[in-house]
Amino acid sequence: MSIKNKFEKWFYLDDEEDDVGEQQPRREEPRAVQEPQQPLRKAQPRRQQQPMGEPQQAGTVVSLQSIQKSSKVILIEPRVYAEAQDISEHLKNKRAVVVNLQRIERDQGIRIVDFLSGTVYALGGDIQRIGTDIFLCTPENVEVAGAISDYFER
Repeated sequence: MSIKNKFEKWFYLDDEEDDVGEQQPRREEPRAVQEPQQPLRKAQPRRQQQPMGEPQQAGTVVSLQSIQKSSKVILIEPRVYAEAQDISEHLKNKRAVVVNLQRIERDQGIRIVDFLSGTVYALGGDIQRIGTDIFLCTPENVEVAGAISDYFER
């Protein structure tokens, strides 16, 4: 057997024998059967249903922060300073809070406003006075339009 024949057998190229004089029974070696590979599928993003009449745009990217089930405004009248932490939890959960400090001692009310000011600052939100001892605390995802006059009766 020549080197050429060995090379052809090694790479399964010996389908036809070139040598007419050499008539040996050919032994078929099983070839490895390759299954067709299916391409990997990329995860397709879920499409949101759009109202009737609006065409769907392919490749539209929507921020998850802009989609919320419902917005809530929490009304709280704290009786002790310890409730300031509960108010800050609502702010961390992206809820606006109206805080009525009319039923708490003045020094504790000042401490609560200081605590909430720090919380709102850390979250990138805003705190506004909307009445006598009433404050509106909003996280960054809530925009407040308009203003309340600075004249408060006491």
